[in-house]
Amino acid sequence: MATQMFEGRGHAAVYQKYRFAPGKELQQTILSYLREKKAIPAELAVDVGCGSGQGTHFLGEHFKKVVGTDISEAQIQEAKATPCMPNISYLVCPAEELPFQAGSVDVLTSFTAAHWFHLERFGREAQRVLRPGGCVAISTYTLDMSLRHGECSQQLTRVFRECWDEILKYSNDKVKYVLDDYKAIFEALPFSDKKRITDIYDPIPMTVEGVVGYMESTSSYQTFKKNDPTAATSLLQETEKRMLETMGVSSRETPVEFLVRHVCVLGCK
Repeated sequence: MATQMFEGRGHAAVYQKYRFAPGKELQQTILSYLREKKAIPAELAVDVGCGSGQGTHFLGEHFKKVVGTDISEAQIQEAKATPCMPNISYLVCPAEELPFQAGSVDVLTSFTAAHWFHLERFGREAQRVLRPGGCVAISTYTLDMSLRHGECSQQLTRVFRECWDEILKYSNDKVKYVLDDYKAIFEALPFSDKKRITDIYDPIPMTVEGVVGYMESTSSYQTFKKNDPTAATSLLQETEKRMLETMGVSSRETPVEFLVRHVCVLGCK
């Protein structure tokens, strides 16, 4: 079975507020591949494990019709409540059981979600729904993250990572797929024409509040919070305080640059 980790409405709301859209470098990597394979312009793109729709919105600019799917009803409710282009729609379904006819999908994407899927079943489903020549683009941001702000970037990153290390102690076993740069997901993809890119770097404009909110939105933190709500809450509060002190500012709205490394698996049927 797929792993369901983002079911609660409270978690979905935090996810919608603090998760960021695919950065420009990742977007260009995907679009360049799709152009190379002549997969765009295209009629239908399906974004699997879409969450609250951050990646789905990007697709809406490039495809005639885009459908975001997720197994979580709460996540889809958040996605539907967020303003979007009229060519985007959402539905609730498992990644391994997509309600599309065989050979009807031009492009299948998944942004920071495929590690939760049943890989073999999802691979078979991708093979089924994609048209001949159709493409997949499966990406994730990795745990290789750092913060930039003036002269204190190194110290700020240290504060962030100390918090991050505590949170990651509560990670689900599926995070191993992220730690191995989606190698297992690449190998499970049932196409001979495929490649994996592991060095896509995107600077994401954020604030101190946004960085702390991102950590709160992760499944690992939510597990930590269920196990020990007091310790989990204190950790984020203390981390925010340390970040502000390191930067010499008082406002949690102070901008920072969140540098993330993406991995992208691309394939053509």
